[in-house]
Amino acid sequence: MSNRPADKASVKAADRAHVFHSWSAQGALDPLPVHHAAGSYFWDYDGNRYLDFASQLVNANIGHQHPKVVAAIQEQAGRMCTVAPGFAVDVRSEAARLVAERTPGDLDKIFFTNGGAEAVENAVRMARLHTGRPKLLSAYRSYHGATSTAINLTGDPRRWASDTGTAGVVHFWGPYLYRSAFHATSEAQECERALAHLEETIVFEGAHTVAAVILETIPGGSGILVPPPGYLPGVREICDRYGIVLILDEVMAGFGRAGRWLALDHYLENGAAPDLVTFAKGVNSGYVPLGGVAISAKIAADFDERPYPGGLTYSGHPLACAAAVATLNAMAEEGIVDHAAHLGEHVLGPGLRALADRHPAVGEVRGTGVFWALELVSDRERRTPLVPYQATGDANRPMTELAAACKQRGLWPLVSGNRLHVVPPCTLSEAEAREGLAILDAALATADAHAAG
Repeated sequence: MSNRPADKASVKAADRAHVFHSWSAQGALDPLPVHHAAGSYFWDYDGNRYLDFASQLVNANIGHQHPKVVAAIQEQAGRMCTVAPGFAVDVRSEAARLVAERTPGDLDKIFFTNGGAEAVENAVRMARLHTGRPKLLSAYRSYHGATSTAINLTGDPRRWASDTGTAGVVHFWGPYLYRSAFHATSEAQECERALAHLEETIVFEGAHTVAAVILETIPGGSGILVPPPGYLPGVREICDRYGIVLILDEVMAGFGRAGRWLALDHYLENGAAPDLVTFAKGVNSGYVPLGGVAISAKIAADFDERPYPGGLTYSGHPLACAAAVATLNAMAEEGIVDHAAHLGEHVLGPGLRALADRHPAVGEVRGTGVFWALELVSDRERRTPLVPYQATGDANRPMTELAAACKQRGLWPLVSGNRLHVVPPCTLSEAEAREGLAILDAALATADAHAAG
């Protein structure tokens, strides 16, 4: 007999008594008790249904309770729940093979972690050991995780409270034409000037001291900043010229989210590939925590004779790997990646651009696949953000009102800064997409009330 709280009030009371939540002032929290979920929706204890346009934390790529993945976890749990990383295990081997099948070039060795932040920690450790250099370069508009080095690599304000200034991290400006740091007026200019800025940063830091450049292939939490054509190949060329490891962070953008197996498939062609790729989230839709690093042959070879100085008790956990195998197979068998691309090109993209035409608060629409953001402004001509940077309290009221308007209409949104992110599951149907767009259309009236007409 289960001793779990059985009703909304008990669940809420137990949460507030015992659960310490991330990124939150604990006294101000009012978490929604969630009862169950299926497909693109979840339900609260009052029976209210929410269309999940956040995919929880942009990780439920194949939606909630996919029967093939649930069955795979159950089957694995019945056979063997856990085993140490040092053993060869069928489900771990198959998960690694399936990931390697989707990575470019010779990134054929997979080091499993429990999530994205640990993947980043190990990737930068590998880069430093490979090069013998200390420094790491990352973009200001980025998020790489909340563990020690990963939070210092992070460029957004979540870094500030933990930034010791001693992690060997140097930040630079990535491309972002809508708010160009380079006074660019075209994608070509933005690309050229962003690459020149990166190379100049490397030169002035001393290229011989730089171990790695780490980039989110498409920066997600900072605004779904789709890079201009030529930028990632240009970064690859710069890294090659100075003997620097290129790490692409695919934690949020990978496994169907950007309408490709990996977001880098949009940009790196003709054999070009990063040296390391970090992943998590969509690799098994978050059903059981899992992340990892895909490692190129030249870096993997460093540890043929010397031990790799890192490990995790739960590296390649069988339940997590079973979920990954089922997820990746289901994505292939059901055409989920192609479906995500179709939704982006034919439903979400056109639908969101139509919303921009109708709503003065929408300054820019950008994205691909099921990975989109609306940048909200109070003045389109001046591109004034709808709320100030790091707004809190009353200053953030326009975004708070927008989120509330979405929830009242049955859509769970993801809002960040002055942006509304549209990141539903890759399995979203066209009808569900149109349902969500209609709710956003109505809810955006709250933002329009704070914008110049």
